[in-house]
Amino acid sequence: MTIDFKGSHFPKSVILYAVFFYVRYGVSYRDLEEIMVERGVKIDHSTLNRWVVKFSPLIAANAQARKKQTAASWRMDEAYIKVRGKWTYLYRAVDREGQTLDFMLSERRDTAAARRFFKRTVGTNGVPDRIAIDKSGANLAGLQSLNVILKFTGVGRIIGIVQSKYLHNIVEQDHRFIKRITRPMLGFKAFHSAAATLAGIEAAHMIRKGQLAQKGSPAFKQFADLAA
Repeated sequence: MTIDFKGSHFPKSVILYAVFFYVRYGVSYRDLEEIMVERGVKIDHSTLNRWVVKFSPLIAANAQARKKQTAASWRMDEAYIKVRGKWTYLYRAVDREGQTLDFMLSERRDTAAARRFFKRTVGTNGVPDRIAIDKSGANLAGLQSLNVILKFTGVGRIIGIVQSKYLHNIVEQDHRFIKRITRPMLGFKAFHSAAATLAGIEAAHMIRKGQLAQKGSPAFKQFADLAA
């Protein structure tokens, strides 16, 4: 999907550079405003915020569509993200190699949210052989609910469920990059802007892990290519 930049008062390259820098390097909007000024672009932090919120989800959607094939053994867990001073839950799944499968921000951590995330991830990546989860009863119930759906919709197989701390460590370690980038942001003011920004962060993380192109291709070029 080609992203439309019509109506913007700045060149596409400037917008993409600002968005990429914010979601990849973990700076505040005030810091990014100063960085842009140093590069000859005077722009206020509120406009930078609008760019990130508008374009990050579109770029992330293209990253999902263009990422390399992932393995059929998954690991799933939640990271905690503060929004409006309250904790929300970033559901995340990676394969056995640590490659990103999908992510979803939720205001609740319950069976319905887990089921919604598993359905979304399967819809994006296909049915895996197994998924490793933690000891959460909600995650277990959500995955079991998805298996019921798979059983009665003619898929022909169900997903193996493994509750293993050892296997689960892979996704917990992968959370570290997301937390490192979000820490300087000092929390989010609104749920929709948090979800949008996190989508951009996840897309940048996929690039960092080499999921979109061969190693050696500059990260910003890969990011900009996702808008083409």
